[in-house]
Amino acid sequence: MEQLQIDILKNSLPVTINNVRVPPIKCQGIKTKLVSFIFENINWDAQGRWIEPFMGSGVVGFNLSPEKAYFADNNIHIIKFYKDIQEGKITPAKVEEFLQHEGTILKEVGEGHYYYIRERFNNNPNSLDFIFLNRACFNGVMRFNKKGEFNVPSCRKLDRFRQAYITKITNQIRWIESVIKKEWVFKSADWRNTLAQAREGDFVYLDPPYAGRHTDYYNTWGEKEDEDLIEALLNLPCGWALSNWKENRYRKNPVVEKLEGMEDEVVVKTYDHFYHVGAKESNRNKMTEALIIKRGYEV
Repeated sequence: MEQLQIDILKNSLPVTINNVRVPPIKCQGIKTKLVSFIFENINWDAQGRWIEPFMGSGVVGFNLSPEKAYFADNNIHIIKFYKDIQEGKITPAKVEEFLQHEGTILKEVGEGHYYYIRERFNNNPNSLDFIFLNRACFNGVMRFNKKGEFNVPSCRKLDRFRQAYITKITNQIRWIESVIKKEWVFKSADWRNTLAQAREGDFVYLDPPYAGRHTDYYNTWGEKEDEDLIEALLNLPCGWALSNWKENRYRKNPVVEKLEGMEDEVVVKTYDHFYHVGAKESNRNKMTEALIIKRGYEV
C-alpha cells in the first residue's frame, strides 16, 4: 500500500518538469514550451487514465509518463510509429542504421532520393520511411493531401543526416523507449470515439487543430468541429484541459472567447510567448496561449 501511495504521489498533478524532453516526431504546433505551464495548472490525482484524442507529437503525455494512458490520433502513421516502438519493432539501433544508409544515398544522389522515399512511403507506409520524411522534409511540417499522401517537399539539405543529427533522433527514440509502458493504448481513431472512452477518474488533455488556419495535418478541421468539441467536453464525466491559441496582434480565437464566457464550467489560464519570422526584432510577435480547464480541476 505504501508503494502504491508513493507512485500515485509521483505521478499526480500539478508537477514541475525541469527538463522537458522532445519526442522524435516533429509537427507544427508542438507544445514543448508549454509542458510545464500545463502540468503546473492541472489538478488531477492520476489514478485514472491520461487520455489524448489529438496525440500529435506526444510531447505532453510522454513528459508526464502516467501509469495508465490512452493516446489517440486520426493520423495513422503517428500511432503506428509509437506502437512500433512499444512493441520493439522500431529501436534506436534500427533507426540509426536506416538513417545512415538512406542519408548517405540522399547526399550522393540528391533530393530525388527524398521524393523516391516519399513515393515509397505513400505506396506502402512504414515507420522507418515516416521518420526519414518527418526529419528531412521542409521545416518539419506534417502535411497530407486529401488522398492521405504525405506531400511536404524536401528541405533541400542533402547532408541532413549527419551523425550528430542521427544520434539526436535515436536518443529521442531511446527516451520514448524508457517512458512508454506496455499498458498504454495507442489507437488510430476519431476524437469523438476517443472521448467516448473517458470514464470518471480519467483526465482528458486536448490539443485540437486550429480552425481557420488552413492546416492539412491529416484531415481538415473547421467551425463545426469546434462547436461539436465544446459540446462534447461539457458532457465529459471526468476532468479535462484544452490547449489552444487565444490571441495574437492580429486576431482572437472565437472558440476561446466562447469558453471564457462559461465561467461556471471552466477556468482559463494564459501564457504569453513569442515567435520569430525573419531576423528583425520587429518580426518578434507575441502569441497568447490558453489552457482551458474544467472547473474543479485547476490549481
